[in-house]
Formats: sequence, C-alpha cells, structure tokens
Amino acid sequence: MFELENERTELLEQIEELIQRKRYAQLRDMLLPLEAADIASICADLDEERLPLVFRLLPKELAAEVFVELDSDEQEMLIRGFSNTELKEVLDELYLDDTVDIVEEMPANVVKRILKHSDPETRKSINEILKYPDDSAGSIMTTEFVDLRETMTVEDALKRIRRTGPDKETINICYVIDDRRHLIGLLSIRTLLLAEDDDIIGDIMERNFIAVQTLDDQEAVARALSKYDFLALPVVDTEERLVGIVTVDDAMDVLQEEVTEDIEKMAAILPSDKPYLKTSTLETYKARIPWLLLLMISATFTGQIISSFEDALAAATILTAYIPMLMDTGGNCGSQASVTVIRGISLNEIEFSDIFRVIWKEIRVAVVCGATLAAANFVKLMLVDRLLFHNAAMTIPVAAVICCTMVCTVLCAKLVGCSLPLLAKKIGFDPAVMASPFITTIVDALSLLIYFRFATLLLGI
Repeated sequence: MFELENERTELLEQIEELIQRKRYAQLRDMLLPLEAADIASICADLDEERLPLVFRLLPKELAAEVFVELDSDEQEMLIRGFSNTELKEVLDELYLDDTVDIVEEMPANVVKRILKHSDPETRKSINEILKYPDDSAGSIMTTEFVDLRETMTVEDALKRIRRTGPDKETINICYVIDDRRHLIGLLSIRTLLLAEDDDIIGDIMERNFIAVQTLDDQEAVARALSKYDFLALPVVDTEERLVGIVTVDDAMDVLQEEVTEDIEKMAAILPSDKPYLKTSTLETYKARIPWLLLLMISATFTGQIISSFEDALAAATILTAYIPMLMDTGGNCGSQASVTVIRGISLNEIEFSDIFRVIWKEIRVAVVCGATLAAANFVKLMLVDRLLFHNAAMTIPVAAVICCTMVCTVLCAKLVGCSLPLLAKKIGFDPAVMASPFITTIVDALSLLIYFRFATLLLGI
C-alpha cells in the first residue's frame, strides 16, 4: 500500500512516461507485482484516456480484481468503453456479490448491458439477490459456495472441491446440506485435509453452527462475523434452506458504510453514499441545510431565554461575559456522554435496560468533573479576572454563581447526553441523531436557565 505521497507521485510519473514512450510491456510488468487495491488507487488518478489503456494491459483475473476496487464513476466509464467481448470477460471473472454491487451502482442503461452479457444462471442469481431489502443479509450474500452431502466420503468431497472450487468465492468453509438443501452442518478445509479419505462427512462435520436469515439486518450480520472471528456466515431462508454466504470482506464494507453514516448523522448531516470529493456542491448543500435550518430555529429558544432575563443582565453585566464559557462547557460534556453511549449502543454493549446504570455512572462522573471544573474556574476568576485584570465587578458572589452553574450544567449535560440516545433507540430512532448538535442545543438552553436562576438566588437580581 502506498503510504507516502511522494512514492505514489513518483509511480504516476513513471506510468505517464511509459505511456508516452509506448512501453506497454514494461508498464504491464511494473503493475503486475502490485495489489489490486493499489492499482485501483493509481487508476483513480488517471484521466479518461489513460485509464482504459492501463486497465487493458492487466491479465483478466487481476483486471477483474482491480475493477471491483474502482469507484462507480470509473467502473461506469470503463463499461461504456468496453467492447461486448471485453465486458463479458470481466463479468466472467467477477464473483456474484461483486457483480450485484456494481449493478446497484450503475444507471439503467449500463445495467441492461451488464445483464445482457451475463450468462443466464448469473442473471437469475443477480435478480434474486436484488429482490432482498437493501439493508438485509440477502442483499450482501453470494451464492458461490461449496456445498457437500453428509453421505460423501472425504475423498469425494475433495474431488468436488477441486472441480467446483475455482468458481467459488471461498473454499475455506464447506457447508453440508440434505436433499432439500437444509443446512445441517459445516466443516473447514483443514478438517478435510487432516481426515482419512474414507471418513464420512456426516461423522466429521460440525453440527453446532451459527447461521443468519436472509432478512436479518446486514449490520448485525457484520458484527456477528467480527464477534466470532468467522471468515463467512451461512445465510438461510425462512425454511432453513441454505441460499448463500456472507464473507468477511463484504462485512467490512458494511461496517465502514455504517460508521460513515453514523458519523454524518452525529455531525447533523444527511447520510450520503458518495465519497466527499465525488459529491457535488449542490448534493453537499442538500445534505447539510435541513439540519442547519432545524438547529438554527431551535437555537432561537436560547435567544428567548436571554431576552427574558434582560433586567438581570443589565443589573450585573459581568454575567454576560461568561455565558459562552458555560454553554460551551455544557455542550462539550453532553457530547462526550452521547458519543460514548452511542458507540456502546452500536457495539451492542449497552441496551435500554441499562439506562439506570448508565445514568448513575454519568452522575458520578458529572459530580467529579463538575467539581474539578468549578474549582479551577473559581481560582481563575479570583486570580486572573479580579487580581490580574483588576475587574472589581468580579466578586465572590458572582464567582459563586458561575461555579455553581458550572457544576449543575455539567450534571444536566451528562444526563441529557447519556439518556437521549437510549430513548431514541427505544422508540425506533437512530441514536446517532441524538449527537452533538442536537444535544448542544438542549444543553445551551438548560445552562442559561440554571445560570439565571443562581444569579437570582445568590445576587438578588
């Protein structure tokens, strides 16, 4: 992998030089030792004239691997430039789940061409997978796996693997089915290789296995693969018939997409399935403006609170200077709690039934954090604001108002930050929505109410 930018730049310059000098054989030899993902990364920086040329220099198998790693824009450009023969050669080398992913990303006219040049069996499998909901296990599974019968001997099983294995996405795990294609067991290639030739599959297979159903959430499937360190998970239908497998590479893609979506929601942005640099200005605007408008309108409540306490601020104008600090501190504390809880929810470490344990923990954390911040703030107010800057308006009662508000604001922020994501999850909303911007708006209003309440009590205004 090219980690250094100068190494990548140097390679691109060499490719450009070889193309200009028409040293195609030398260029091909230079690309062959590279990984498919690295070649795809290089291809992303090539223009529309260079990309097809470099792609056609690659052997069929490597070209297919590179094609899968390319962005949808580059894939579409290549497909439009392929002859029918070239397109069929690439499609024949692709695994079924990769073909499905490409079909989902392409415009209708390109999809028609892909399906037209796919063999009937592949076309049928593609259409079956496309029928499943987008976020389901069925939508990310592949039907290319090795199935065995329990009555087979190890010798028979190995012969079947040698005969059908080259067309399968993985042969590390084989799945044992009965006459009705019900999944009854599985075994690893390691078990097969270490067994005797005349051993019966039914005697050596693992009968205790974990399987998922076609309509299970794809994120849950991906987390199951991560939890159990599996390379693949079998997918069964409602009648427990084996219909496909989900491999670890597809699970990693799902987790990356889900994490990206959560981050965008936590930043008050509508999720997008395109990379940042591939997203137009208008699309970026549409993704951001709804939440910005909502948060702007909700922030007017903060203005209303300040307006209602104009007399108090007029009587003690020094209080105005510390409003931003209190609001920012509250927002930061709420964000810390919410992000921690949202992460725990996404990893299935925290359930709604844990809400009281979470609240009790955050109360203890808030008391310690609030006391520490208040003590540090009191020292700063007395030494810096009063003595160093000679601010006579900074009296001990004023400092007490600020410090007491600090403690209560931190406590409220932590409680809001930890409880809202759990409540959102309970009623069916995405917890990531209850992240920094939303919680900050709530905490800002609460901190002002607390601030002016203490000012009224302690300063008598």
